[in-house]
Amino acid sequence: MSETVGRAAIPLDEPAPAARLPREWSGLLFVAPALAVVALFFIVPLAMSAVLAFRGANGGITGEHMAKAFELYTKDLLFTLAMTLVATAGIAVVSIAIASYLTLGAHERTRAMLRWLYRWPLFIPFIVTGQVMRTFLAKNGMLNHVLIGANLIEPISAQSMLDWRGIVIAFIWKQAPFVTLLLAGAMAGIETQHVEAARNLGAPRWRVLFDIVLPQVRGTLLVGLVLSFVTMLSVLSVPMMINPNSPTMLTVDVAYRINSHGDYAVANALCLMSLVLAAAGAALYLRHAVGSAQRRLG
Repeated sequence: MSETVGRAAIPLDEPAPAARLPREWSGLLFVAPALAVVALFFIVPLAMSAVLAFRGANGGITGEHMAKAFELYTKDLLFTLAMTLVATAGIAVVSIAIASYLTLGAHERTRAMLRWLYRWPLFIPFIVTGQVMRTFLAKNGMLNHVLIGANLIEPISAQSMLDWRGIVIAFIWKQAPFVTLLLAGAMAGIETQHVEAARNLGAPRWRVLFDIVLPQVRGTLLVGLVLSFVTMLSVLSVPMMINPNSPTMLTVDVAYRINSHGDYAVANALCLMSLVLAAAGAALYLRHAVGSAQRRLG
């Protein structure tokens, strides 16, 4: 049956269409798997770590575990912060140098060779990186053999770099290709007329890099550096294999408290200390991201 209204025929016995989900619920369903992964692998472990760090032997809340962690490992906390900051600065310098040559370099064969070589550390795990640096930076390692063979140092002057310098070198060697990959992609997306105009006006390459290119890829560089900073805070194999002696990084202290003492409370307190350092890097990135968004909207 149908009823005619004007020229349109409206069927009377056709079932009503099914109700649709609101757009907000549809969006939540779309991101639900990602939210579940974040909650399961990040939020829940964080909550459990916080509970164990502040739970006393009688089940009440206590700060003795955090106080013990600060008493025993304040020097290691400062050492961890110093190592990650120095390595982050080195990663920034190396990645900017490589990415800028890939973008602005004039020698095509050198650019092709560099493009092929710099990515290799991306596929090497941190534990392999630690072992490579142990054989490369040791007193009788490859680095000293090369320096002695080139008559740059005397054999008696050879020294081991398996200390804080080895940790920094390992982190830079491992993480610089990751930041370079992000940065080179961002530089390749810049409009070429800006660079060409500066070159036509006689600007040297370093001026083009610092005045035109880097300001446009600053956000990408910051993302890569923050991710590298957080990653280095969580690495255990490199500091344990290169410099396990005091002062060392907090990850080694966490492994020591668990394996040698079974002290999960102090280990979780050390993990929360690392989380605070990582949160500082994340806050810096969020502040920059919000500021950039406000400038674009304004």
